[in-house]
Amino acid sequence: MPHSESSPLLPRQRRSTRRRSTYQNGHSSDVEGLPPRSLGSRFSALVKAEGEPTYPQSVKFILTNSYLNLLLVFIPLSIAAHHANWDAALRFSFSFLAIVPLAKLLGESTEQLSLTVGGTLAGLLNASFGNAVEIIVGIAALLADELRIVQTSMLGSILSNILLVLGCSFLAGKNANYCSGSLMTLACITLIIPAAFYGTHSANRPEHDLDVISRGTAVVLLLTYVIYIFFQLGSHSHLFEEVHRDDLGNVIPDDQVVEEPEVPEMNQVTAGIALIIVTVVTAFCADYLVASIEEFAERYHVPKTFIGLILLPIVANAAEHATSVVMAAKNRMELTIGICIGSSIQIAVFALPLMIVIGWATGHNLTLHFETFETVVLFSSVLLVNSLLQDGKTNYMEGLMLISLYFVIGLAFWVS
Repeated sequence: MPHSESSPLLPRQRRSTRRRSTYQNGHSSDVEGLPPRSLGSRFSALVKAEGEPTYPQSVKFILTNSYLNLLLVFIPLSIAAHHANWDAALRFSFSFLAIVPLAKLLGESTEQLSLTVGGTLAGLLNASFGNAVEIIVGIAALLADELRIVQTSMLGSILSNILLVLGCSFLAGKNANYCSGSLMTLACITLIIPAAFYGTHSANRPEHDLDVISRGTAVVLLLTYVIYIFFQLGSHSHLFEEVHRDDLGNVIPDDQVVEEPEVPEMNQVTAGIALIIVTVVTAFCADYLVASIEEFAERYHVPKTFIGLILLPIVANAAEHATSVVMAAKNRMELTIGICIGSSIQIAVFALPLMIVIGWATGHNLTLHFETFETVVLFSSVLLVNSLLQDGKTNYMEGLMLISLYFVIGLAFWVS
């Protein structure tokens, strides 16, 4: 079977071979006629594979690859504002803005690291860190006992992906064919069951029963997610290969697609170190952000549900959302829809159940019981998206419908 650009192994094998050849032809040493390498060069060779970018090149790339990095100045401001106990609006805003470039750097580090490892491991890396910022913010809110923030931020991430980003992508892109999966619908149903149970049995059932249902459902969803990863990366990976199209939307056969393999801009060691550092810094900024929410919401009369549902998902996904819209504008709608739906699935089937399990282990009683209005909003949104994707075609009018629904939901939560 011909490989497309998303084939998990072939492009990376070609890329590593080409870079190794370039290195050996242009930069090798310790051979006859060339001076021996220095001690520093020998040490670098032990921790950096041949052909990979040097450490200065890697650091320069991670610091200069995006204009969003200008917002890194808000990291020290966030730290100073938190420890000096500045006004709640400053503490919230500085931490909010600091997370935007950190989310971009986290995604960039993950992507660069995935380019230098095997296809399956690359898929696992992207799956694990695909929504890392949401998970970090969720854990920070959970440990601060801000359970409503955890719930609304997870719900908001799902809605922003399937309504706002998908809607903007439909507006920016051309007509495309796409066949949606049903795992998102399953996740939606399992999130509705605890709310339905609570609404019909709360009068004569103890709260412990709701805990049992939430925790049991979380474990089932996590197991389902593990099998889904195997399904996506292993047994049925061919179903997730990108379909290439021309400007008119016609499918281009795989054997006619000619693209240069993507070359890593960072070596493995630097990408790994950057991933660890950015994750730690993001955790601190997320903690400062969560610590300021209560006072910010009370002093400036901003509903906490609005903060969790609208503001936090925007800051966590700003860079990823922009990338999705750009891909749609380049007529890569299948890839864009896959990113949006896949990210929503990961939140619903992995991130939220993970929060339940962590809360269970740390004594924070988080459940899957959403408010009735939130449950109706989620169900209605998933129903609309599934109905629009059911015919396998997309257009800008459908995008407008999704964006309109998202703004109506945002307005409702603003006045809630």
